[in-house]
Amino acid sequence: MIFSDFVKALGQIGDGRFLKVLLTGVGLTLALLFVFTVAFAWTVGLVVPDSFSLPWIGEITWIDNVLSWAVVPVMLGASVFLMVPVASAFTGLFLDQVVDAVEAEHYPNQPAVSPLPLGEALTESAKFLGVLIAVNIAALVLYVIFPPFAPLIFWGVNGLLLGREYATLVAQRRLGTAGAREFRKRNGWQIWMAGTLMAIPLTIPFVNLLIPILGVASFTHLFHRLSR
Repeated sequence: MIFSDFVKALGQIGDGRFLKVLLTGVGLTLALLFVFTVAFAWTVGLVVPDSFSLPWIGEITWIDNVLSWAVVPVMLGASVFLMVPVASAFTGLFLDQVVDAVEAEHYPNQPAVSPLPLGEALTESAKFLGVLIAVNIAALVLYVIFPPFAPLIFWGVNGLLLGREYATLVAQRRLGTAGAREFRKRNGWQIWMAGTLMAIPLTIPFVNLLIPILGVASFTHLFHRLSR
């Protein structure tokens, strides 16, 4: 049943509303990384002197140019690690649109709901990103102690986090905060399993950028299936 929810979500991946959320999240991420790169290069140019002298070597005038150019490959390397969490955070701001698209396509008779205010959406997205990073840093200890089981630990931990986040996001729209908490408690095992299914592709480059969208779409189907 959980896998069928995922298949339904995957079948809608070409929906223009899905693609709009994906491109918006990735676009904002690239813009942020570009701003960081320019700001970092400017800071290097400001701090490092144009020239200085060293004993037995003489005056050096090229060090600031080298450091400025080195910023580009450094930021490109950093973007490999920053891209997914930052893109996920930005995409999370617009996931309500994904839920709307799924419900319009598959559950057209549902009453309309009001989207989260932008300020609340920003707060929730930032909180989830912080918890996701903090828990994964803590899980590094377990990876070191039990290296053969590192993938299973990664999937289990992130499955728990993603399941909780996406189930709350979808259920809260229709049941409120208390109702969403009760929904999670009543269906905890299925929510964890569905979250783990979302966590497995997180280790696949570029595919992992789709996970916030596929995840919330899958959980929309799961919510309506379990609420019948």
